[in-house]
Amino acid sequence: MTAIPRHLLPLTATVDNGQLLIGGCRVSDIAREHGTPVFIYDEEHLRARCHEAIKAFGQDRVIYAAKAFLCTAMAKLAHDEGLLLDVATGGELFVALNAGVPANRCVLHGNNKSLNELRTAMKAGVRHIVVDSFDELERIERLHAEGLPAPRVQLRITPGVTVHTHEYISTGQDDSKFGFNLGNGSAHKAIDRAKQSKAMQFVGVHCHIGSNVFAVENFTHAARIMVKLANEVQAEELTLGGGLGVAYVGGEHAPSITEWSTHFKAAAAELVGDTKVFVEPGRSIVADAAITVYEVGTIKHIDGVRTYISVDGGMSDNPRPVLYGSGYEAFMPTNVEAARTKPARIVGKHCESGDVLIHEAHLPESLKVGDLIATPVTGAYGHSMASNYNKVPRPPVVFARNGSARLVVRRETPEDLVRLDIL
Repeated sequence: MTAIPRHLLPLTATVDNGQLLIGGCRVSDIAREHGTPVFIYDEEHLRARCHEAIKAFGQDRVIYAAKAFLCTAMAKLAHDEGLLLDVATGGELFVALNAGVPANRCVLHGNNKSLNELRTAMKAGVRHIVVDSFDELERIERLHAEGLPAPRVQLRITPGVTVHTHEYISTGQDDSKFGFNLGNGSAHKAIDRAKQSKAMQFVGVHCHIGSNVFAVENFTHAARIMVKLANEVQAEELTLGGGLGVAYVGGEHAPSITEWSTHFKAAAAELVGDTKVFVEPGRSIVADAAITVYEVGTIKHIDGVRTYISVDGGMSDNPRPVLYGSGYEAFMPTNVEAARTKPARIVGKHCESGDVLIHEAHLPESLKVGDLIATPVTGAYGHSMASNYNKVPRPPVVFARNGSARLVVRRETPEDLVRLDIL
């Protein structure tokens, strides 16, 4: 194997005497200061992706899917760069508001919003609520009857589009926990009810067909179905979701946000009237903006079987390989240009045989215990899905830009692990 493919590294990544720099900061220096594992984000990369999305889709038409990666600093960055925020729970809404994002720049999602979550959103005055079920329609009507203002709502529609991605992140097919089914009549029934209700203001329809989708024709197909529906029900707004895939390994190449937009624009050209079109990118904004850096703890060679390389993180900071069988690359950030000829399985420190980060990795022959290795394209669904399995403290998050590395999420401490316990 050759050196790590450069298209997998963040935008400002450079190499100086074999050492990787992100945002002008030496990765090994960040690891030395903040320890490992550590998430390192290229802040310029994040901002550039926000700019690209706005240029492609227009001002106030891009809603960042915060579930991909959310902390106070990220919420503020997305807002400062002109994106609205899509939050899927009351907790995500709290983080956005805590970051200073106005409620009317937030959109509330979720397939099972509680009364408290809806109450909070309605009181705060979120831009709109994406309604997912008849039960939710009833909850909104109940809260309005208690005196809360009628919210603007979009209805999430399941358009019956199946995409090529992992079944756990495919959302637009008929057999889905999300939305109102278009094929069986539920969607039209829900739209009629929302239009007639005095407890809400029906403003549009929404769909999302899945995550990490590479085939742009899937988006085009769904968009045409939704444009037809939007015209039929005279929707003021149409949200076409997110889900654009990113390249995780060397052989993959994903469409850019700009390329993605051309397919939506072609479908949106068939809209009648002044319907506003929104999109909700998440992964494509943040995924390849970050790397995760680990320290090698053990190297165990089993003759005739394989070599295991154990690192000081694992499924608690990146559960995607375990959940979805996701593939990643690995390299040495202190020897970026080295040929990766040593085959190995990179595993975590958790008490699970399935705690595997990369099943078939390749690393330089010189790798030894105590060295750093990094996995690129970990900016989405690593930090946000991290856990304390085996009571491992969650890693810190560092933003690097213009030669300065700033800590935006500190590493958890042992005291954090018992802070909620009651004897």
